[in-house]
Amino acid sequence: MAGSLILVIWMFLVPLLAGGIPAAGMKKDRTGGDWKKLIFKWISGQMLLWAVFGLLAVIPIRKGMSFEVLFYGYLGISLMLALIGGVLWVLGCRKRKVSFRLVYGFEKEQGKWYKVLWILFAALLLFQLVQAVRLTYGDGDDAFYVAVSSIAAESNEMYSKLPYTGGSTGLDYRHGLAPFPLWLAFLSRISGLKAVTVCHIAAPLMLIPMTYGIYWLIGRKLCKKGRKDKLPLFLIFTELLVLFGDYSIYSVENFMIARSRQGKAALGSIIFPFLIYVFLLLLERLEEKEKAEWMLWVLLACTVTSACLCSTLGAFLVCLVTAIVGLCSAVCYRQWKFLFPMAACCIPAVFFALLYLIS
Repeated sequence: MAGSLILVIWMFLVPLLAGGIPAAGMKKDRTGGDWKKLIFKWISGQMLLWAVFGLLAVIPIRKGMSFEVLFYGYLGISLMLALIGGVLWVLGCRKRKVSFRLVYGFEKEQGKWYKVLWILFAALLLFQLVQAVRLTYGDGDDAFYVAVSSIAAESNEMYSKLPYTGGSTGLDYRHGLAPFPLWLAFLSRISGLKAVTVCHIAAPLMLIPMTYGIYWLIGRKLCKKGRKDKLPLFLIFTELLVLFGDYSIYSVENFMIARSRQGKAALGSIIFPFLIYVFLLLLERLEEKEKAEWMLWVLLACTVTSACLCSTLGAFLVCLVTAIVGLCSAVCYRQWKFLFPMAACCIPAVFFALLYLIS
């Protein structure tokens, strides 16, 4: 029970508090205040922590250090970020009336049908969570990824043992530069639970709601200007696409439900949707000829770095997507200065890509 409580704290409470840092650097959103919402703080805080973990893991992995070095380093920095975010949150609450609504638009005038739609969305989400845990199975890739998490959590070895046999091996940079399994090993070590339990049970219970939280944020942007009553419908249809998206073992929907514990699943289900959301915020300010908050660029850089944590290929993909969005935006709005901060946010991904190419 104590281990489960610690796991909940590190999967939900610590990122939520750390999310007070990006929320404090944003001005009030014109469509209802995303920065006040717990969902935005939780997801943005997790992006910040993932970025820190990815950058922090580079040197210990390359130098063949013990997992304890990474464990205690990330533990200290996470607590510091959570403390800073919590202080900023409290200071912000003293200046305004605090609202803890998780879902926007639960006003009485919306009617019973509107509430029924939200209840249906919650029921479908609960069904997916139950099925993701109840029908969990050992995917072929688990022989590598889950084994890496188990070895790191129990023997402090990082990519120096063969996951299949336990024998010694050299560092595989393709996997070593995308240490998402080590983040799961951190959760296993700090909670005292087995890495297999964390990967197959705890990870889906966090990452699947996180995915729908991002789609909720995107839906609020798409359904604004008098169409917010369509938001629950947008989320319900998203759930239906996921439920009936298992047409291939390589589909994003399959990765999201059945293989959410793997970094490449987080890349497709979480990183890129949140990247789209950040682009929506940036382009919204560009369209209205407003200057984007500096923290918004920091959040974009954190998302790019988090992609590198999840997959080595993510470093190349996020640079490609960011370059396309930046060039199209600069041409459409004739704002060529927009390219410079966009390029600066890709520096972490370029660093990881170069590190992979020269290794």
